[in-house]
Amino acid sequence: MTRFFRRKAAAVSIAALALALAGGGIAAAKPTVAGNQPTARATAQQPAVTTASMNSARALLAKGEVAAASTSGYATAVNANGTKARGDGVVIKYGVGQYEVQFGSSVATGIYVATIGQAGSCCVPPAGEVSVAPRLLTPNGVFIQTRNSAGVAADLPFFVIVHR
Repeated sequence: MTRFFRRKAAAVSIAALALALAGGGIAAAKPTVAGNQPTARATAQQPAVTTASMNSARALLAKGEVAAASTSGYATAVNANGTKARGDGVVIKYGVGQYEVQFGSSVATGIYVATIGQAGSCCVPPAGEVSVAPRLLTPNGVFIQTRNSAGVAADLPFFVIVHR
């Protein structure tokens, strides 16, 4: 009987050693060819803040908005050409697919949500992507960038909601 347990202990020891040498079921994939890996999209930087943008932001902050004080956030619909269709704030268009929306109070600690969408009541919006971030050096503004489905900067209409 003791011989049976010794053989069993030896078999368990060998199995444990084999598992340890085999990696214990943990594996790491190694790319075979660098060219087969997908490339990350280039991250675009925000354009420099212009004097006109800073003056606009200061004027909005000084003026404030009475209606916005009673609500918990802002909502804006923007056309592809950078004009405000409806909603709060002032829209500034910097370049292809680059927009800034400024509001009457600081939104630096807010939550920002943007989506591609037509301001009118007809039509399905074009396919694309939108990203939103706090605007550098402008506490009452957000920066929005729109791209087509291929990831190339494109002028697209969008909605942005900021919850303060």
